Amino acid sequence: MADQRVEIVDYDSGWPGRFAEQQPLVADLLSPWLTSPVEHVGSTAVPGLRAKPVIDMLALVGSLAQAQTAVPALADAGWLFWPDDPCRLYRLWFLRPRPEARTHHLHVIENGHPHAMALLKFRDALRADARLRDEYADLKGQLALQHPDNRNAYSNAKGSFVVQTLRRAGIEPPPRDLLPE
Repeated sequence: MADQRVEIVDYDSGWPGRFAEQQPLVADLLSPWLTSPVEHVGSTAVPGLRAKPVIDMLALVGSLAQAQTAVPALADAGWLFWPDDPCRLYRLWFLRPRPEARTHHLHVIENGHPHAMALLKFRDALRADARLRDEYADLKGQLALQHPDNRNAYSNAKGSFVVQTLRRAGIEPPPRDLLPE
């Protein structure tokens, strides 16, 4: 299957608006299971940070098993479900509209799960520290050049930076399954 190349672009002030376009739709589809508002996470949620122009969204639910019943409704709304996600034990993961032209990712995770907490803490650490944000932007740029056609290798290679950042923020990162390269 074709996949979108890894390209890092300058921060776009329109990214929060792209999140806001999908947030109420996702919230409506997941409303029976949501425990809090859908969050904008990932690099596009950090003002000033260069990133892949794909909006990451986090939906915290009370039960992952129960939220699975929303997969068909999300699919009808244009969200492509990844059933073979190696992280399927703790999340439901979607993209839209298709792998070779992604605009959004959706992570559905149980509220309080360590991986959900890590996504939020990492975003907040980058928002709070310009030097850290610049270091991360430099790393992402280097990795995009090394892995332009392998999104999973790019993501896996960022792992040690994420772990160090989370530890500095006072939380022990949860074990992370590597994505198949």
